[in-house]
Amino acid sequence: METKTNAMRILDKEKIKYDVFCFDPTITNGEQVAKILNENPQRVFKTLVLVAKSKKNYVFMLPVCKELDLKKCAKIANEKSVEMLPQKELFALTGYVHGGCSPIGQKKKFKTFVDDSAKKFEKIFFSAGKVGMQLEVDVDDLCRATDATLANLTQD
Repeated sequence: METKTNAMRILDKEKIKYDVFCFDPTITNGEQVAKILNENPQRVFKTLVLVAKSKKNYVFMLPVCKELDLKKCAKIANEKSVEMLPQKELFALTGYVHGGCSPIGQKKKFKTFVDDSAKKFEKIFFSAGKVGMQLEVDVDDLCRATDATLANLTQD
């Protein structure tokens, strides 16, 4: 296996079990990633970083087949409004690139929310912190490692 990512080192330190899945790094579409993993796309999560009107940043995780509801996200984060962080700012802020952004091991710890649909599964997949690498982690362990709050984040 390739060298460990920051996310894996943190999970190791926290003694959290995970499985790593590697695939062609040219594939960055979440639904294609789910196909490659031969998994239900509702179990494969994307990690999105948003910025609020207050200039605070938040991390939101949701299934790759769903769309974020920005109004719900703003309300949950107790903000007037939130929007996607411009892609060009992602690396400087998180240390991760687009398509390889993990909720674990970012440069700073941001308030993190996981779509409550994750509760339907014991484990979910998300980026290991490198394009072409996914982690499968127990949902409770993920929430513990990120101090995440489960909430309804997606458009109906």
